[in-house]
Amino acid sequence: MEYSVQLTFREQWRDERLQFDDMNGEMAYLTLTDPNKIWKPDLFFSNEKEGHFHDIIMPNVLLRIYPNGEVLYSIRISLVLSCPMDLKYYPLDKQTCSIIMASYGYTTDDLVFMWKVGDPVQITKNLHLPRFTLEKFNTEYCTSKTNTGEYSCIRVDLIFKREFSYYLIQIYIPCCMLVIVSWVSFWLDQNAIPARVSLGVTTLLTMATQTSGINASLPPVSYTKAIDVWTGVCLTFVFGALLEFALVNYASRSHMQKQVAKQQRKWDIEHSSLDNDHMEDGATTFAMVGDVKPLVHHRGDLHSDKVHQCEIHMQPPKSINPCKAWLNKFPSRSKRIDVMSRILFPLMFALFNLVYWITYLFRDEDM
Repeated sequence: MEYSVQLTFREQWRDERLQFDDMNGEMAYLTLTDPNKIWKPDLFFSNEKEGHFHDIIMPNVLLRIYPNGEVLYSIRISLVLSCPMDLKYYPLDKQTCSIIMASYGYTTDDLVFMWKVGDPVQITKNLHLPRFTLEKFNTEYCTSKTNTGEYSCIRVDLIFKREFSYYLIQIYIPCCMLVIVSWVSFWLDQNAIPARVSLGVTTLLTMATQTSGINASLPPVSYTKAIDVWTGVCLTFVFGALLEFALVNYASRSHMQKQVAKQQRKWDIEHSSLDNDHMEDGATTFAMVGDVKPLVHHRGDLHSDKVHQCEIHMQPPKSINPCKAWLNKFPSRSKRIDVMSRILFPLMFALFNLVYWITYLFRDEDM
């Protein structure tokens, strides 16, 4: 929440008490080596945290007095200024850092600061920032009122855009790779328990370490940042892959128990049928009691009996869901879970990427 700047500060004013004869144009201006000998505006930087002047080899100060009493004061200063940042869109954000200059003791009745007409701020051509790009700057007035009066204030707003390529290489691509590596467990055999557990736990711990390292370089804030959304969702996908294996393992054990129970029932039925065969020791005689009707009727008998007409209604074959038919090709429920995870996890992650980048890259900027 701070930035350092080195600047050459110039201010110009007119003091009629310093007028002198220019000797018919022979003397353009006077240069003073000790600027403390004359009156100067009591300007201060209101958002300054640290600052110092430059005295090597000589003090970097210039003070000129013109014949009409105008004074030009120039000094080289290094400052550390506070810059409250809104990190809601970090690292896809833009920040506005200001240099605020105001009068400390003179009210607007005595002293008013005004920007120079025409190009009041010059930026060095070889300006290079490692993680930011200076997009533009604006000059504003910020006159403030306090209990002691109204004080003149001017401000320059520097608008910085954060360079995204560094974060893309250091954060976003590694997180994507960790999420994809966690999906490898879906293609491993469900009985390879050590391999799948080791892969899930390793990717989860690596993702957690990556998240903590990102937050360690940022000030603690009470709102959610764009990078928090990314790392949180990636961590959720890695954790979900680990939970998926727990579900697969549970389904596999349930299937094995059902198979064992089925084999046990089959063995019991076969064993009981063999016991019944051994208990039969002779031929079985069947006796039929009552009237016996012939199974086959002659042509003449059809007229004597009542003829019953039957109607057979057949239901049309039900349409089979292709997805369900495809899943039925896999024998066990655990295998179906793995196959569905191979499809659902990448699709959900791709959908998240689509929503994430559209939300943060194409947002409306109130700059």
